[in-house]
Amino acid sequence: MLKILKYSFFDLVRSRWSYVYFLFYLLLSSVLLFLNNDLSNTIITLLNVVIVLVPLIGTIFGVMYYYDSQEFTELLLAQPIKRRSIFLGQFLGVATSLSLSVLLGLGIPFALYGLFESNVIFDFLILIVVAVFLSFIFSALAFNIALSNTNKIKGFGYAILLWLFLAVIYDGTFLIALIYFQEYPLDQFTLIATLFNPIDLSRILILLKLDISALLGYTGAIFKDFFGTLTGSLVSLGVLAVWVVLPLWRMLCIANKKDF
Repeated sequence: MLKILKYSFFDLVRSRWSYVYFLFYLLLSSVLLFLNNDLSNTIITLLNVVIVLVPLIGTIFGVMYYYDSQEFTELLLAQPIKRRSIFLGQFLGVATSLSLSVLLGLGIPFALYGLFESNVIFDFLILIVVAVFLSFIFSALAFNIALSNTNKIKGFGYAILLWLFLAVIYDGTFLIALIYFQEYPLDQFTLIATLFNPIDLSRILILLKLDISALLGYTGAIFKDFFGTLTGSLVSLGVLAVWVVLPLWRMLCIANKKDF
């Protein structure tokens, strides 16, 4: 598995799209740090970019890598190698390379500006942790989609639809439900519904640490009361970890049963 992970990782690191992805975050964070005096505003702006772009890139890269390396995967399947090792190595290679691009792209400007010694270091670290989690989550979801659809057009279509649903449609539907049933107690419903969307959960986790109540809205206010402690942060991170494990487990189940 480690050899497959290493091959997949360096194959993606050499890709021009990885450099573009890295340079985008490098330039964006550098410009924001130069223009903003308030570091909290910089982190909020980066948050708005990360929670939209990282899931999109993770989904697209995961699907694209699987389809592009399909012939190589079939060659590996003909060897005495466990399917678990093949697909787990490929997934970890994709997710790790994407996470490294985000980590370096955001981390280098913060290091050069000497902000690791400031009081926003913990907020920045949470942003990095959330970006890494989202990279792993949506890479795993992308592999699930690609393994379930041999047709490339359908695979890319489902991948875009998944990202669009979790990034846009879910929030719209959720807000409509809150408005329509506003006369009922919705605290438990709000908490549970937010756990089913890793993008919303990531956004609220960072905003809670920044302590910006005005930007949290109804859902975030409930989370502030319920998860505004260290225990709440650990629970949120635990849910994000579950979002990684469950798609990964399903991916391995599909890979073991799939007839290539």
